[in-house]
Amino acid sequence: VLIAGPGTAATGVADLLGALAGASAPVIRLDPTGVAHAAGALRWALPGWAGPVDLLLLATTDGTEPGLAVLAEQAYRRGCTVVAVAPERSPLSEAVDGAHGLLVPMAKAPYQEYDESAAAGPGALWALLTPLLLLLDKVGLITAAPDTLQLVADRLDRTAERCGPAIATYSNPAKTLAAELADSLPLIWSEGTGAAPAGRRFAATLAELAGRPALSAVLPEALPAHGVLLSGAFAAGADPDDFFRDRVDEPQALRARIVLLRDRPAGGLSAAPAARELAHSHDTAISELEPEEGVELEQLAELLAVTDFATAYLALASGGRT
Repeated sequence: VLIAGPGTAATGVADLLGALAGASAPVIRLDPTGVAHAAGALRWALPGWAGPVDLLLLATTDGTEPGLAVLAEQAYRRGCTVVAVAPERSPLSEAVDGAHGLLVPMAKAPYQEYDESAAAGPGALWALLTPLLLLLDKVGLITAAPDTLQLVADRLDRTAERCGPAIATYSNPAKTLAAELADSLPLIWSEGTGAAPAGRRFAATLAELAGRPALSAVLPEALPAHGVLLSGAFAAGADPDDFFRDRVDEPQALRARIVLLRDRPAGGLSAAPAARELAHSHDTAISELEPEEGVELEQLAELLAVTDFATAYLALASGGRT
């Protein structure tokens, strides 16, 4: 399975589908090239081995990228099956629909206009991801039947009720996480099949939407990869806060904070105790998110929703885009 598309949402879709497919089939994202990150400048190319047994998925919230239309034409000539999720009546939809492949019009809210600043948001992710989940379920690569997606929708609704702006911080996991990450360098450590892509997306959206630097890694490799950050300039005890510091002109230095995202690890084996021990040995604060029981897609949806809400609150607090 090959997948192409611009931006954080398409990257997240490829990462999530790859994690859900597992060993059933490799999911490879085709990275764009170009002189600028603009719809008209991006280009994609099929690998030399791509042919009739391969499936090309195109995912975009814009649909004006000529590079994706060229890629669809190239895949059609090679005999690949082409499926595109794109806005209705966009240039890409016209290029793909019909003889060259299957078009799935991207769902959007009533009266919603395309907004580039929302292209990395949760609405864009689920609008691109949901039809591809149904498609890959039909071909047997993942398990995402309509009943399962209804469970996912219900879980997202319940999470929105818990994390919405009307809910006070003390009982709102997203607001609590956002408050904990203020003036912090988030080290997002994930454990589990679904938690890994959720952690990578959280780091990407923190940077793109909230303007916050963040690093993500998968346990147990996160321990040596980020361990030095817990004892260096970002350590909790490094450069103690100056009482006489001007709080306006001299912002507080960033301190590392671990965010542990977990779903149920296979076989019951977990590196979480080692992560907690490392954090406590360096006096580093740690935040933990673990979804409620449910099928894999439900747990993944909850992690994505809570971290998306936290990103939105941090963006609001910093004056960034939401």
